[in-house]
Amino acid sequence: MTSVAQPRRYFGTDGIRGHVGTWPVTPDFVLKLGWAVGVVLARQGNSKVLIGKDTRISGYMFESVLEAGLSAAGIDTQLLGPMPTPAIAYLTRTLRAQAGIVISASHNPYYDNGIKFVSSQGTKLPDELELAIEEQLEKSMTTVDSAELGKAVRIVDAPGRYIEFCKSSIAHEVTLNGLKVVVDCANGAAYHVAPNVFRELGAEVIELGVEPNGLNINLNCGAMHPAILRQHVLQHRADVGIALDGDGDRVVMVDHEGNILDGDELIYIIANHRAQTGHSKGGVVGTVMSNLGFELAIQNLGLEFVRVAVGDRHIISELTKRGWNLGGEPSGHIICSDMMTTGDGIITALQILAAMRQQKKSLKALGAGFIKYPQVLVNVKVGANADIASKPRIQQAIQAAEKQLGKHGRVLLRRSGTESLIRVMVEGEIADQVSHCAQELVVIVEEEFANSA
Repeated sequence: MTSVAQPRRYFGTDGIRGHVGTWPVTPDFVLKLGWAVGVVLARQGNSKVLIGKDTRISGYMFESVLEAGLSAAGIDTQLLGPMPTPAIAYLTRTLRAQAGIVISASHNPYYDNGIKFVSSQGTKLPDELELAIEEQLEKSMTTVDSAELGKAVRIVDAPGRYIEFCKSSIAHEVTLNGLKVVVDCANGAAYHVAPNVFRELGAEVIELGVEPNGLNINLNCGAMHPAILRQHVLQHRADVGIALDGDGDRVVMVDHEGNILDGDELIYIIANHRAQTGHSKGGVVGTVMSNLGFELAIQNLGLEFVRVAVGDRHIISELTKRGWNLGGEPSGHIICSDMMTTGDGIITALQILAAMRQQKKSLKALGAGFIKYPQVLVNVKVGANADIASKPRIQQAIQAAEKQLGKHGRVLLRRSGTESLIRVMVEGEIADQVSHCAQELVVIVEEEFANSA
């Protein structure tokens, strides 16, 4: 008998995320969420929870109410302040906390925010805990006796702890001496961490996006806008550019000629380097969004390649199932599971820089051997309940495009898991043909959902 996953009312694939002030991303709900989490964790014994956040202004509000809710349930909290999402996962594990809470909307604009949880092992919370928290949320909020209320302390050395961990992820003999690196932190959670990691390893660092004001996270900077990084790499004649997103779990890079390398290209470089040095463990996990050229390049290395649905939880699940340790998405969300339990932009960049030093090659030279197929990705704004499957005209258009592109082409339309968007992706061998098919599909999607956005 096959078990069916119990549906969630509050938790999505990546916690809870949305527009600040719109349910459930409201202070009253998040207060009760903190309490519900605390009650469930308290059943397992008195313990502590870590809370970290990115730099968006609403993080102050949600940090406070989460702390209050946990305290009401009798749980102690340790406040990390602004820290990258992977750093919170790492510190939850090393500080032996029962769970960690990340306050972030990742690559979204400042007016969004979200809450997600990590287990004591730095991984996604077990299903049974999520279900227990949802069940607790249906009950009235209570407060433990005053003598049992939780306490809160700040971990002031959290950035330093994580910097040392990042540095330890590459071989001790590898230094970055002589490298000029431009680092764009997206005015996000890595602003006070990432530049110091590369600088302490010997690089000359030019900093961008390191002046967060609560409103400028991801604003025309970082991994979502790598053209800014490209401009500075060329202007400063740097060897490489590194762009993170608002919570530091994504990275894209720029070579010395200004070419922008996405997640597929970076994973290929890491996989190739590991294959050459005898450190490969199994194959590589990509997603339905991974470029066809990436799949072929991985196979040409003699490695197996599999695709899963978009989202780190799917990638991590497949890596765990197969005993592999490398996977990720074109967006730059890359998982080296032998080092981290989640995507980590800084550690990914360090793997690339280490490959450059050990092979004595430029970033551009390392990427040779990967020929990317022309691909067009367009985001179309739709309403919250837009359903592609319910539109026969869209389904017919997809089939027509697939027939036109042939066996070396792909068409994918999917709803975003974090925004009210339909992502239209088309790829194939001929750029003009790909562009034409994508434009036709976008027009049809816009017409079919004209009244829903």
